[in-house]
Amino acid sequence: MAIFTLIFAVFDLGRYMITMQSLRSLAGAGARAAMLHDCYTNAVLTKTTPTCSGDIYLSDAKKRALVPFLYANGLSPTLTTVTGGSAVTVTTSVSGFSMVFTTIWPSSFNSPSASTKIPF
Repeated sequence: MAIFTLIFAVFDLGRYMITMQSLRSLAGAGARAAMLHDCYTNAVLTKTTPTCSGDIYLSDAKKRALVPFLYANGLSPTLTTVTGGSAVTVTTSVSGFSMVFTTIWPSSFNSPSASTKIPF
């Protein structure tokens, strides 16, 4: 019985790790798309602060092609872009994700997110 619990715990942790890697990939793709978007490019050329915000850079089809695992079981990742300080921050998260063995993992594992910053 203990060996089955251990095996399922390893699978559960692996599922979390692939979710985190997918979120990091999506954040990177969102950051690249934001840099190519007019709000960032024009701001860098004119040496002003960019006003990038929201999720306007990647279509749902492109996100689905980049990270198909995040769309499994009806999940839907979100991508948000916020300008503040001296960087544009692109954050991705997926709601509805939950670990199977909730008693052994921290509750923070149930709301995975990743972000990347674009300095300007």
